[in-house]
Amino acid sequence: MSLRGGDPAEIGGYPLEARLGSGGMGTVFLARTSSGRPVAIKLIHQQFAGDDEFRIRFRQEVAAARQVSGAFTAAVVDAAPEAEQPWMATTYIEGDTLAQHLAARGPLGGAELRRLAIGLAEALRDIHRVGVVHRDLKPSNVVLSAEGPRVIDFGISRAVDQQTLTMTGRVIGTPPFMSPEQLQAPRGVGPRSDVFSLGTLLVYAATGHGPFDADSPYMTAYQVVHEEPTLGAVPAVLRAVVESCLDKEPTGRPSADELLVLLRDLPADLGGSDTSGAGAGRTRDMITQHDIATPPISAPIAPVDRGTGATGTAIGRRLHGRWRPVLAVVVAVAAIGGGVAVLKAGGFGGNSGGDRDNNVAPSGAALPDGFEPWRKTVPGGQEDIPDELRCLAHGDALFCGGGGVVATRIRAVDGSRVWTVKSPGVPVQGVHLVGATGDTVLGYRFAAQDDPQDPASEVVAMDADSGRELWSVPSGAQSEAVTGRSQDALVVGSTVVTVDASNSRFEDRDAHSGDVRWATSFPAGTQCAPVPVGPQLFAMCATDAEVDASEVRHSTLYPVDRASGSLGRPVAVNGPAAVPMGVADGKLVLLQGHMDGTALAGYDGVARVDPASGKVTYSRLGRTYEGTPGMAGGIVYMSGQTGLITAFDPATGRKKWSRQTSVEGASGPVAGADALYFSSATGRVVALSPHDGKPLWTTNPQADGLTGDQGASPRVTVVGREVVVAATQNTLFAFDARKPPKAG
Repeated sequence: MSLRGGDPAEIGGYPLEARLGSGGMGTVFLARTSSGRPVAIKLIHQQFAGDDEFRIRFRQEVAAARQVSGAFTAAVVDAAPEAEQPWMATTYIEGDTLAQHLAARGPLGGAELRRLAIGLAEALRDIHRVGVVHRDLKPSNVVLSAEGPRVIDFGISRAVDQQTLTMTGRVIGTPPFMSPEQLQAPRGVGPRSDVFSLGTLLVYAATGHGPFDADSPYMTAYQVVHEEPTLGAVPAVLRAVVESCLDKEPTGRPSADELLVLLRDLPADLGGSDTSGAGAGRTRDMITQHDIATPPISAPIAPVDRGTGATGTAIGRRLHGRWRPVLAVVVAVAAIGGGVAVLKAGGFGGNSGGDRDNNVAPSGAALPDGFEPWRKTVPGGQEDIPDELRCLAHGDALFCGGGGVVATRIRAVDGSRVWTVKSPGVPVQGVHLVGATGDTVLGYRFAAQDDPQDPASEVVAMDADSGRELWSVPSGAQSEAVTGRSQDALVVGSTVVTVDASNSRFEDRDAHSGDVRWATSFPAGTQCAPVPVGPQLFAMCATDAEVDASEVRHSTLYPVDRASGSLGRPVAVNGPAAVPMGVADGKLVLLQGHMDGTALAGYDGVARVDPASGKVTYSRLGRTYEGTPGMAGGIVYMSGQTGLITAFDPATGRKKWSRQTSVEGASGPVAGADALYFSSATGRVVALSPHDGKPLWTTNPQADGLTGDQGASPRVTVVGREVVVAATQNTLFAFDARKPPKAG
């Protein structure tokens, strides 16, 4: 990868030749020593240079890497952890990472698999002998060199006797390759945690699937802690060794030295994977394959007694044939958008219903009479699945839904529940509430996995006062592939527009009665999603071929007649991964993605569609931005996974301001009275000035959990001056915007 404009010409006296990769914490460059020796230089992003906690962690990384430099790791050549912009140079190891190798060539077998296993066990032996725990052993941190495997990236390693460097509510690692103790008690993690990670890595190398293989990081973490691994496709002679590595208790696992003995006793040729076993075949796109310098995720997963396993999915732009069609689309790390599909003026996926924007609190907004700060948990049909609700406000009522909750009505004043309707099946991550009218609430219901008679997913209408079910209809689940947002159903005024179960047409119903007003088939050879544009409705469509190939690079918009459902003149939108964001100056704003193959690498452009003329104008962003997009007040915002929030003018693509916050993995924005709110799945909230991004206040985390997937829909609902926040595990809490919970 060539250098980009703005990249330095040299670092620490080492001339740079190319980019090797970039992540949330830094960029890695290929450079040369004076003698011509190639080195890899990891340069930390500028915004972290003033973060004392981060500098401590980086110094630990340099120290750990120096300690373990040897035959099985990348030796440290030079480092400047105290520099204005810290960096570290290591020997450049030529070769693909294990993740790249498996993606291109599929699982390993025979002698090749045995060499990998022994080489990694030798690396762990050397790492542990000097008193270091790696804590992030995964395919992207293993380089397959000509001399054998090499372990890289000690960014979250630590000495065995050293205090774990974590913040409240945060556990650092990568869920499919983390040990149970990393997810539950990170301060007690020792060398045998790395042995567990090696076991999961060997299963992945042998089969292309991890032993805990849910599409959602939340469900994967749950399986790691509570469920038995899936090892049916692992070669039989290796299986017993892997089983010992994956013992839930550290004392039940071998040490690295003991593991090395076990592996050396295996036959020279382990044989191939059992192709009749579950999970055999080509490597799947793991949602946690990060580059070096990936920001931390957080946990923990609380112990829960559960008899049977289940899977969830992160919603994105890659299709996977899971156990049911509704668990549809996954892309690398990111999940774009949520299922709160309602019509509003500023942006999509927010918290308002009908045709008014409840996210904006008027100046001088008051609190509900008798309000006191509150915190509640709403149990769902699958109570042991950590999930997030999304809420919208109607008067003094909150309507919330998502995951195992079809919908619930909550009193805004104290958080007490009026009624709750639960979903019996496994939720699709990122799909929440459909919307609400004055007398009707609409949500999603998922069938139980062992109930083949019911539709996989339904849109359900409930009476707003009593929660009584009024009607239901099977629902499609392919909109994500077209728009990057799971909006297969949305409320428009007093009606609800759905995609039918066969993903072939739109159906418009009276929201309360369920009576069909019209049905309109998709244009031949396409799949479509409904998109609101102010008071209008558009169909956004892509060809079957592009959807099936997970490469939607040409979308077509059709105006939809609200009375008849007939489609108007098509408007072509060029460019990949166009994601509808909202309306600014009467024009539909779409962010355009930058693709790395079929994976979404970020956003680098804006398209604006004039509904009246059909004219499309395009603007470029200053660079490719990764993170969670959102829109409020006619401005587009990007929330980076590490807390950096940037505002853009959608008309020009120019950056208005950028602000580093402490809220990692934030979604938003939601507009209140003179403030923009961004929040993470842990319940940490930051309020920023909409004018210049100046921080007004920040809260501490309110729930234990992951910081959240990229692309999640906004978690905040504003009720006058009351701020209601949805956090992981169906946790809701509310406070006065003028008296936020104290941080510190």
